[in-house]
Amino acid sequence: MTAHRILTYFIAAVWLINGLACKVLDLVPRHEQIVARILGDDFAKPLTILIGTAEMGMAVWILTRWMPRFNAIIQMVLVASMNTLEFFMAADLLLWGRINVLFAVLFIGLIYYWEFVLKNDI
Repeated sequence: MTAHRILTYFIAAVWLINGLACKVLDLVPRHEQIVARILGDDFAKPLTILIGTAEMGMAVWILTRWMPRFNAIIQMVLVASMNTLEFFMAADLLLWGRINVLFAVLFIGLIYYWEFVLKNDI
């Protein structure tokens, strides 16, 4: 199995786990708390489920390899946007506080490397 294929499965798994386990199944309640802090309490539960469902859709999109470069750009923008909002509005609710931004930058770098540097062999 090539590095590109391994990273494809890994990146898809990150989106799937965060969407399904953390948000849709609510196994990590702080995700809903973050949504409530940023978007308000009134619709935090359904919005968290909606965000989680969209993250699961991202995992499927990654695995289909449909428009892969556009997909990678969307992923990088989403991760940067979500983490910027969380950094300024909900840092106290993040697993590693403001240091979370480091993991976001590393994940963005991994996505870039996966799609724009490695040979696309899938």
